[in-house]
Amino acid sequence: MLQLLLYTHSDTSLLLPVIWVVGGVVLLLLIAAIFVQRRTGRRLRTELADLAKLKRGNVEYELVLKTVKLSTWHIDPVQRQITYDSDFREGNDNYVPANGTRLLQIVEMMAPADSQRVLNDLESMCLGQLDYFHQQYRIRQVPSAPYYWEESFAMIAERDGEGMPLKIVGTSMRIDERKNMEAALINARNRAEESDRLKTAFLANMGHEIRTPLNAIVGFADLLPVVQSDEERNQLIAEIQANNHKLLGIINGLVSMSKIESEAKNLVKSQTDLNPILQQIVEANAATVDSSAVAVATQFPYTSLMMSTDVQKLTEMVSQLMQNAVKFTLKGNITLGYDLQEGDHVRIWVRDTGKGIAEEDQQRIFERFVKLDEYVPGTGLGLSVAQSHAKSLGGSIGVQSKLGEGSTFWVELPLT
Repeated sequence: MLQLLLYTHSDTSLLLPVIWVVGGVVLLLLIAAIFVQRRTGRRLRTELADLAKLKRGNVEYELVLKTVKLSTWHIDPVQRQITYDSDFREGNDNYVPANGTRLLQIVEMMAPADSQRVLNDLESMCLGQLDYFHQQYRIRQVPSAPYYWEESFAMIAERDGEGMPLKIVGTSMRIDERKNMEAALINARNRAEESDRLKTAFLANMGHEIRTPLNAIVGFADLLPVVQSDEERNQLIAEIQANNHKLLGIINGLVSMSKIESEAKNLVKSQTDLNPILQQIVEANAATVDSSAVAVATQFPYTSLMMSTDVQKLTEMVSQLMQNAVKFTLKGNITLGYDLQEGDHVRIWVRDTGKGIAEEDQQRIFERFVKLDEYVPGTGLGLSVAQSHAKSLGGSIGVQSKLGEGSTFWVELPLT
């Protein structure tokens, strides 16, 4: 009995240390588990935060792309293939190639004037010779579609150990509106420059042309009270009247051009006989030439030719052509006539034996304030007015001339 008690007591004394050891191990394992769990929780919270940030960043990135209306793409420099990642451009006719499309196929959709330039830069990037790409070009969705303007930017995103490109990323956007604005600004600048040129030419021409007849009128008018002879007085009066007509012609030319520019004159068409109108023009101009040196004639193939036109514009236009012939023909003849053309058109022409016009000047003479001979009076507006009237009547105007042999000015108009 005593031995049993001693054995039990000895067993209990050995069990307690074991319990303490096991308990300590369990406690350490619990602490370790708690520590690991806390670290795992922190990592999970960090990853969730990163995911949320990445998601928010993707949303913001997409918002930027939508706002700026960009498409994004990347190029495989080795395979020379392009893949579009997203497209937020405006319009339904944007060119979006299939993934893996070769660069040569894309360049074929570009305007011929732009394709080689773009291809050269893309090839330079694929070879690592160019770090940054920026081009504007015209491209279309299908071969039968019209071109639109696009602007692209690209750069090398990854390189291998030898520095060769592994990935090229880029963006594209439509710039039709910008190109239209640029064209409008260029046109506005050109109009401003043209206006400035015309103002300078106007002042240079008018300063001389108006002052010459005006000085004659004032000078001869001052002499009238002191002239005793009736013959001299009549001669002075004739000179004053002639210079009055010259001055009136200059003012009429300016008024006509002003009306054309402001579009104040609308077409007032009526059915009229062409022959009497041309005959009146001939008679009015025949009185202004030296009949002993210049013969003025007509050549009408029909006794009557009806046409629907604006009589006032027609008269002014043909009168300008006749006056131009009178001005530059000192001897020979001036003939006004017309011929019927195919398609119900009539060609009215004025042929003279004057000094003629050099070939390089035959288009320039229809511009405003252009004078080939500064010693011949005139504003340089007559032929410009005639051209404007011809266009407004749905016709065309031109000249055939040879220097020293005379000229034939013509205007072709529809009969109806």
